[in-house]
Amino acid sequence: MLAVSACSLPRGAAIQTEVLDEQENENPSFQVVEVSRSNIPDILTWPASGWHGHYHWPNTSTGSNSSTIRTGDRLNVTIWDSQENSLITNPGQRFTEIKGVEVDSNGSIFLPYVNKVGVRGLTSDRARSKIQQRLEPIVPSAQVQVSLEQGRDHSVDVVGGVENPGSYPMPSRNYKVLNVLADAGGIPPELRNPKVRLLRGSETYEISSEKLFADGSKNALMQPRDTLIVEEDDSSFVAFGASGKEDLIYFPKDNLSALEALSLMGGLRDARADPQGVLVLREYSAADIHSGKAGPDLQQVVFTFDMTNADGLFAARKFPLNPNDTVLATESPVANLRTILELVGSVVGVSAQTANLGP
Repeated sequence: MLAVSACSLPRGAAIQTEVLDEQENENPSFQVVEVSRSNIPDILTWPASGWHGHYHWPNTSTGSNSSTIRTGDRLNVTIWDSQENSLITNPGQRFTEIKGVEVDSNGSIFLPYVNKVGVRGLTSDRARSKIQQRLEPIVPSAQVQVSLEQGRDHSVDVVGGVENPGSYPMPSRNYKVLNVLADAGGIPPELRNPKVRLLRGSETYEISSEKLFADGSKNALMQPRDTLIVEEDDSSFVAFGASGKEDLIYFPKDNLSALEALSLMGGLRDARADPQGVLVLREYSAADIHSGKAGPDLQQVVFTFDMTNADGLFAARKFPLNPNDTVLATESPVANLRTILELVGSVVGVSAQTANLGP
């Protein structure tokens, strides 16, 4: 038995004492924190780690239900005149059409007899009134009709993660994120925990679709040339050790607790795992150390959980898992002892069979 126990037996995971052995050193390279209900409130104030992206998001506001004219838009201008021998109509016609007049960089359009008319920032109705006023000295009886074809500068782009990605003209200044997503066919239900990212100039905003759909105050007002990107959340953690699953596991929702992570891992293996040795390994940035705020003493921290009592279970329910964490289910020393005894039993059995074969 001594010979067998001295051998290095095959195991699927480390034993808790092996992982935490270094904490007894004078200058350990990592910090060990035993998580309980009493210290969970303090841990919740520690800096977040592993998260990336821009998680601020503009709140909703209200714009005009009409659309304003911008540079690059095109106007279709129809001028009606009932007078005979009108300057602006051909013989026998009561109206003339001027199609596709582009708004130039100065915000103006060119029309015969009136030269340039500034229309940028106006609604179609106000542009119609302005053009008609300019025509009055020349064609007093003229009536004007204006329709707007919005240019590229008055649209928003939706890239990926929807049924119909593409460029969508803004029908009004009251065009909001949920309107755009609806026009683009919505987010497919099979997309895992989708994130909505808004690119606006040099700014980037991000929100989960779950929060966007749940909170009306997050239905942000769109601006021309905004870009929406919808994609799956890539936040993940590593499951390792004596659990039902060893893998890279993606977050199925925004916030995940240590207890939920164990469930995603397939739980602890009854014959191998040490329920008193569930560990979460996390690495903080150097800026989080001694920053004057509550936080870790070292960059690398090992959080330990005892899942054999109510205190540990409740603590695991409250402990938030961060992206890039490693959840390690350590192996029970009893499992190692059981392996030794099984080997000894096998050796004794073989010896007995050998003795029975003797003369």
